[in-house]
Amino acid sequence: MPSCVQEFFRIPVLPVCYVLFFMLLMSGCAGQRTRIIETTAYCGCGRCCSWERGSWAYLKLDFWNRYVSAGKAEGNVYSGLTAAGTEPVEPQAGLFSKDSLTRPWMIPVRTVFPWLWLHNDGTIAADTKYYPFGTRMYVPGWGWGVVTDRGGAIKGPDRIDLYFESHQDALNWGRRRLEVTIE
Repeated sequence: MPSCVQEFFRIPVLPVCYVLFFMLLMSGCAGQRTRIIETTAYCGCGRCCSWERGSWAYLKLDFWNRYVSAGKAEGNVYSGLTAAGTEPVEPQAGLFSKDSLTRPWMIPVRTVFPWLWLHNDGTIAADTKYYPFGTRMYVPGWGWGVVTDRGGAIKGPDRIDLYFESHQDALNWGRRRLEVTIE
């Protein structure tokens, strides 16, 4: 046999396995699937989240407090947190993202403010029987998000709710059937 072939077979198998495993792990393809899902939008306002200022027990004089106005928890204090106990957020593209290529005018803004360097996942509300808390999804036109909330009207595997900062953005999103990537 030629010497180069003999040298090839002298490579220990264990480090090669580690390299292949690391490449598979970093490829991101393991565990991803796509599904057509109906997406709707919500924000933290009183209309979307069913809360109102002040309690009738105090004749609405405590207008700085928020109370749940519908459902099983009606009358309880509304905290604004998701079902997982986190603050809802809209997804944010980082400095090194595809968004920087499509919107290059954002690069100077992202370089000046260090908190804009990193990518942040948004909040998704889903049926936790099908998508448990922590399930990561990519919604085209919205971005990456993590399931950290559940909604009263969100039932089944074909329906999710996306969080937006403003009510107008949520209305503009409307209802869309999209091919969502699920990790």
